[in-house]
Amino acid sequence: MKRWNSINSKYLSQALSVIFFLFLGALVLFPAVYTLCNSFMSPSEISKYYAEVMNQEGNAETAFHLIPNVFSLEGYYMVFLRSTDYLMKFWYSLFLCLVISAGQIFISALAGFAFAKYPVPFQKGILFFLMILMMMPIQVTLVPNYIILDELNLLDSWLALILPMTFLPFGTVFMTQIFRGIPDEILDAARLDGAGTFQILFRMMLPIGKGGVISVFLLSFVDAWNMVEQPITFLKDILRYPLSVFLASVNQINFELSFVCGVLAALPILLLFFFFHEELTQGIELSGVK
Repeated sequence: MKRWNSINSKYLSQALSVIFFLFLGALVLFPAVYTLCNSFMSPSEISKYYAEVMNQEGNAETAFHLIPNVFSLEGYYMVFLRSTDYLMKFWYSLFLCLVISAGQIFISALAGFAFAKYPVPFQKGILFFLMILMMMPIQVTLVPNYIILDELNLLDSWLALILPMTFLPFGTVFMTQIFRGIPDEILDAARLDGAGTFQILFRMMLPIGKGGVISVFLLSFVDAWNMVEQPITFLKDILRYPLSVFLASVNQINFELSFVCGVLAALPILLLFFFFHEELTQGIELSGVK
């Protein structure tokens, strides 16, 4: 009897755990599912059900409407074919984020390789300082970055967004931990074969630390894709604003297309994590970051 009660208690505990985590998963996924479902509504249906949210005249039936009355691709048609503003912002932001991610990988690989495999003076102090910078919110660095960019006459240009995001400390600390996990014997063997420093880095260290490189790429891409404060602070011309800032104006100016724009804005991030989630996990494990 005691054994039977123990088995029942075990299965009950497992069932409650499954139900609890399913509930948490539903809470996390609900905003994404809600946005996706509403993106298949026609603009007229969104205007009907969200009139109060849009501050339009008329009686709003409800502020919550999940399933479209009629499945429609009109919103996607308007975004892709009738209005080019959103797509221009989309491709501009994608290009900007790819440049930032590539630059951060390059800088992080060089700095991480030096810190991990060479006797850099004051190495521990520099890494400790970089870790402190990692913990600071982005708002703390806006004013110093603004002053530097102003002195360099780079405000209101692409470089005003690219340079500060390229030299973030996270990638350097991350790649330092990745490269420290690679045995020094591999480097010694490569040097005996006549390989130079850059050959060792790009032909051996980076391929071995592939998981870390992809992790830096994904995390820097997400960080750049979601930046809001930097464009508002460093750019004067609103036409240069990336998609992350432009989405706010879509909600105000053309709410009927906000759900479609939200789906398309999330698509690059979802695809990247879908195809590279294993490398991201591997990179985090190799770096020792918990």
